[in-house]
Amino acid sequence: MEKKKNISMAVIRRLPKYHRYLNELVKNDVDRISSKELSEKIGFTASQIRQDLNCFGDFGQQGYGYNVKELCKEIDIILGLTKEYNTIIIGAGNIGQAIANYINFEKLGFSLKGIFDINPKLLGLKIHDIEIQDIDNVDDFLKNNNVNIAIICVPRKSAQKVAEIIIKNNVKGIWNFAPVDLVTPEDVIVENVHLSDSLLTLSCLLKDKI
Repeated sequence: MEKKKNISMAVIRRLPKYHRYLNELVKNDVDRISSKELSEKIGFTASQIRQDLNCFGDFGQQGYGYNVKELCKEIDIILGLTKEYNTIIIGAGNIGQAIANYINFEKLGFSLKGIFDINPKLLGLKIHDIEIQDIDNVDDFLKNNNVNIAIICVPRKSAQKVAEIIIKNNVKGIWNFAPVDLVTPEDVIVENVHLSDSLLTLSCLLKDKI
C-alpha cells in the first residue's frame, strides 16, 4: 500500500465509517463486497468509495470487488490502529468519566494510563483501576511516562493552560472536548470535539421539520 500525498481531510474523516462497517462485515463472515454493495450499506456512492480508497492504493478487482478482511486490515493501517497509543484524561467530570469507561478505546489500541482532576472529591477514586490524581501531578507524570495522546475535558478557561503543559512535555496528540479552540504548534495534532457545535448543526437541519 502506497499512500498518496495531500489526502484531503474530507477523505480522512470518512475513514472511520469505512472501518466501522467493514468490521461489521468481518463479524458477519462476509468475504468480499463490491463498491455498489458497500455503497448500499455505508451511504456513500460507489464512485466516492472507489475514489476514497484509491487515495491509498489499489484494493479492489474489477468483477471481484474487495476482499473484506484484507481491506479491513488496510484501513486499520491507514488509521494507525496497528500502533498502540498511551493516553491520559485531564478533567474527570461527566465527559472525562464517560471516556474513561468506554472500553472500546482499549480494544482499538488506546491505552489509558492516567486520569487527572482538580476536584478534591474525585481524587483517589478509581476508574478501571486507574486512580484519579491531582492535576498538579500532570507535569511530572508526563515527564516520566511516554504519553502520545492527552484528552482534555476541562472548562474553557483552563484548557489553554492545560494544553501548554501537555505540549511542553512533547505530547503530539490532543483530543479536545473543551469548548474552545486551542493555540498549538504545527507539529501538535488537535482533534476538537465541540459538543455544542454538533447539537447546533442538528438544530439547523431539524428546524424546518418540526
